[in-house]
Amino acid sequence: MGTTKEWIAMLLAGGEGKRLGFLTSEMAKPALPFGGKYRIIDFALSNCTNSGIDTVGVLTQYQPLILNAHIGIGIPWDLDRKHGGVSILAPFLKYGEEGKWYRGTANAIYQNICFIDKYDPHYVLVLSGDHIYKMDYSLMLKFHKEKQADLTIAVIEVPWNEASRFGIMHTDSEGRITEFQEKPAHPQGNLASMGVYIFGTEILKQYLQADNERAGSGNDFGKDVIPLMLDEGCRIFAYPFQGYWKDVGTIESLWEANLDLLSSENGLDLFDRNWRIYTVNQNQPPHFIAPGAKIENSLANEGCEIFGEVSNSVLFTGVHIGEGTVIKDSVIMTNVRIGRNARIERAIIDENAIIGDECLICSERKDPPEIILVRENMILPENSVIRTTSP
Repeated sequence: MGTTKEWIAMLLAGGEGKRLGFLTSEMAKPALPFGGKYRIIDFALSNCTNSGIDTVGVLTQYQPLILNAHIGIGIPWDLDRKHGGVSILAPFLKYGEEGKWYRGTANAIYQNICFIDKYDPHYVLVLSGDHIYKMDYSLMLKFHKEKQADLTIAVIEVPWNEASRFGIMHTDSEGRITEFQEKPAHPQGNLASMGVYIFGTEILKQYLQADNERAGSGNDFGKDVIPLMLDEGCRIFAYPFQGYWKDVGTIESLWEANLDLLSSENGLDLFDRNWRIYTVNQNQPPHFIAPGAKIENSLANEGCEIFGEVSNSVLFTGVHIGEGTVIKDSVIMTNVRIGRNARIERAIIDENAIIGDECLICSERKDPPEIILVRENMILPENSVIRTTSP
């Protein structure tokens, strides 16, 4: 057993992201590119660093290769440390037992209790690796201590029409949670769990063990562990979060979250030097804006060459846009090459695609318009027309 730490983070990053279609066919959802130069997991990792957490276990499962390569030994987040730092925690074999995949969020943590015991923390922060937000977890820990809570759950009000996608809870006047429903079909409230939990370590281990022994449990925090703790009278409090938070679980929400970065009122300031979002540096040359090119309300990253017009869009590194081409309301990922006189609207173009001259990529559906996806490495001949996303 090592030197006791006040707290460590366990970051759940094995999500498949089925609703994101072929964008996540070869990578875990937390590894998905976002915002021109980041990956989704950069936000949770950067929050940990900025909150003073120096020990993070990243639990992976589905298609982990790109995610593992991105995290490496944690240098961008100052997590390359001898005692602590970042550790990749994949499912593993134990002596005398059969190997098992993580069966749920709670089971993933349960299978890695040995990692928690190594640092003997007073508190464990459990995070999801697939949300976009900036949050000071140290303020949540302070709240947790003040309430003498067994468990604290970060919460945010979500639109009523999206409430059924989340764990929804009700609280009393002191913020103590009195009822918790995981993804209710007919929600009675819109106070949603952000998938950010702080547990006292001993009570976490106690309930993970109990959950593991319960026949028929789904081994999930929202469906199983939290309801059991509520039934047994544990002190569970809601920590209200004020700020930008987005679960990018669908094509539409991924597109919206990227374009949210272009609003000065988005609440997610990437230029805040006091709360940086760290990532792996691509070491690209500066972007180039040609004479006659036009860029309006957009993010253009290193290595881009722009000869056409770009408005309200996010360009990742190494994008080439030909003369006469118009890009509007779109997300163009790394190393995409777009020829001359093309038109692209409300689209996500995946990495390394090549779009020929005179191509048209724009939804034919008007209410609401579809977000068009173009596959990674796809080559579109000149004069091609895409009006809907192929399955």
